[in-house]
Amino acid sequence: MKQHAFPALLNAHGPISYNMTNDYMFRAVLQSNNKVLRGLICSLLHLPEQKVVSAEITNPVVLGEAVTDKEFRLDINVILNNHTLINLEMQIANKLNWRERSVMYLCRSFDRLNRGQDYLDAKPAVHIGFLDYTLFEERPEFYASYKLINVKNHQKYSDSLTLHVVDLSRIDLATEEDKRYHIHEWAMLFKAATWEEIKMLASKDEYLQEASETIFRMSADELVRKRCLDREEYYQDLRSYERKIELDRIEHEQDLRNYERKIELDRIEHEQDLRNYERKIEQNRLAYEQDRQNYEQKIEQNRVAYEQDRQNYEQKIEQDRLEHERIIAEKEKEIQSLRAQLAQKGREINHNS
Repeated sequence: MKQHAFPALLNAHGPISYNMTNDYMFRAVLQSNNKVLRGLICSLLHLPEQKVVSAEITNPVVLGEAVTDKEFRLDINVILNNHTLINLEMQIANKLNWRERSVMYLCRSFDRLNRGQDYLDAKPAVHIGFLDYTLFEERPEFYASYKLINVKNHQKYSDSLTLHVVDLSRIDLATEEDKRYHIHEWAMLFKAATWEEIKMLASKDEYLQEASETIFRMSADELVRKRCLDREEYYQDLRSYERKIELDRIEHEQDLRNYERKIELDRIEHEQDLRNYERKIEQNRLAYEQDRQNYEQKIEQNRVAYEQDRQNYEQKIEQDRLEHERIIAEKEKEIQSLRAQLAQKGREINHNS
């Protein structure tokens, strides 16, 4: 490890005014120290130092110069080894558009061919975003890389476009590979809040030491500090905007929960009404069935009574017929007896005459 170029750093202590999550400090450190830029790129792209011949920033700014547009872009465009286009960006405010924005920036970097140039002359483009929030809450990852691939068999389509995302809020998820290339230490350096943290990280390797000393030098520059303050004020506006979005989101989710609860209560009430209706239908069916059985029973009782009355009536008719025949028979006997008596009387009168 080389001797400190800024021995005053050894005596620095307490909180840092602006660390590298401030995109102006991020820009100032990487623009003013090419070794730090190359060291960071080697770490992120897993490149040995000897593979990096040059790393040229193609959109430099005049450090300390006032920026009237608070939304001035501070992302860093780098051409690596005159072959690969790299875009580095620090983004701590969640504007909810990072995925679309990063893809757009990546495509703009790639689309640099002049008329008449062959497509094979296009330089590969890499976009590296440092976010202080989690892009995919359902699948958090410290250092993620994205390429064009076949979604079925994962066959790589092209190396021309690559997206890297470093989640500074989830350094705890750094893999062994991330640690082997010191990516987690760069993230801790960016997030460091005190000079004690900075000095501890500076002892890890020469690139982190260079970065630490450059942060110290930039922090001592009054104009750079002023520009960092301007960015902090801009961040504060963004954080207020984020809080408003979050409050609106919470209110929306509460409304949604209330709506879902109302739907559930209506569903329960509807199901209860349906059960009551079905119970009423079943009760009516049972009552109807009972009435039908009672009616059939009454009909059967009436039929049996009618049949009994009919039998009794026929029996009475038969009895009356038999009684009538008996009476006629008796009368005929009486008539015959009277006829016999008259005949006897007639014979006696004739005999006496």
